[in-house]
Amino acid sequence: MTDMTTAVDRRPDTRTDTPTVSAFEFWPGWIFYTPIVLYWIILGLRYRDFSLPTAANPRIETGGLCGESKSSILDMAGDVAREWIAPYAVITTGTDDLPRAMAAMKAAGLSFPIVLKPDIGCNGTGVRIMRDAESLGAGLAAFGRDVAVMLQHLIPYGHEVGLFYIRHPDEERGRITSLTYKEVPCLTGDGRSTVEELLHADSRTRLVPHIYLPRLKTRLREVLAAGQSLPLVFAGNHCKGSIFHDRAIDITPALEARVNTIMRDIPDFHFGRIDAKARSLAALREGEDFQIIEINGVGSEATHIWDARTTLRAAYATQFMHYRETFRIGAKKRREGWKSSGAMAMLRSWLRQRRLMASYPLND
Repeated sequence: MTDMTTAVDRRPDTRTDTPTVSAFEFWPGWIFYTPIVLYWIILGLRYRDFSLPTAANPRIETGGLCGESKSSILDMAGDVAREWIAPYAVITTGTDDLPRAMAAMKAAGLSFPIVLKPDIGCNGTGVRIMRDAESLGAGLAAFGRDVAVMLQHLIPYGHEVGLFYIRHPDEERGRITSLTYKEVPCLTGDGRSTVEELLHADSRTRLVPHIYLPRLKTRLREVLAAGQSLPLVFAGNHCKGSIFHDRAIDITPALEARVNTIMRDIPDFHFGRIDAKARSLAALREGEDFQIIEINGVGSEATHIWDARTTLRAAYATQFMHYRETFRIGAKKRREGWKSSGAMAMLRSWLRQRRLMASYPLND
């Protein structure tokens, strides 16, 4: 057994003055992540390998730190795990994109609407809903040429969650260290106000309007009917505007058992976040009625840190604990004979991912 300190014992916040945006949620990345980078360097010196965490998931490029293919992780799933993953297909853009995409959808049993997203990327960049062949053709064209993209079943469930999973190589069972519910922010019309006026009146969106304005620029002067809702974002990522709620209280033995069964069917996977949609939180607690969207590796975060109630101290404690675990797991995998990717390979993967993401279209 490990001596890992988990965040599972967090208690629900009962304050009535809960903020709508955390104090650090929209800090520039270089400010928030500088202490984490410094901690990574300290651990790298201690373990004599700055890229050791990439060995935590040794069958994935850089362990899933950056530059990895989303589909390559899902492709490793065995028969048991595959039953819990939303169906998908992958094509590389180039010529005759729409006919090839339609053929790939047919082979995978997909029908509209679907989700179109880049196979290499993060933070929800480029993720869009395609509702028909016409929109799919335009969506594929927006990615340009020679870009691998995924076509995935649009899961109809209403609850999107992130579950962070850690299992050491010498353990039979892993544990869920974080469970986060992702909420899509919406504006509700009153029959008089424009979308822009509603945006600036809402207690959350008025604080970070720059997050939402680029996606709403064609609708800013539109007046929503009384009671009409306008979802502001589809991709479930905090930097794209989704709202995160810490739901550690929903981590149950039944859910952990189910997640263990699934993740043990993915060879040598030890550390990362599972993004999924559930029919209901009650069903999720029973380990039932959910489908996996993505499985993310070493570069993923325990997203409850973006809950507005989470303090900066708690966020850093969570980040430090998780990265410490990647080094510990990587060291154990190294003793098994696996090798880390090396610092230069990490840099090349990061640069490739950064170059690709700069070319992707705006997400929904």
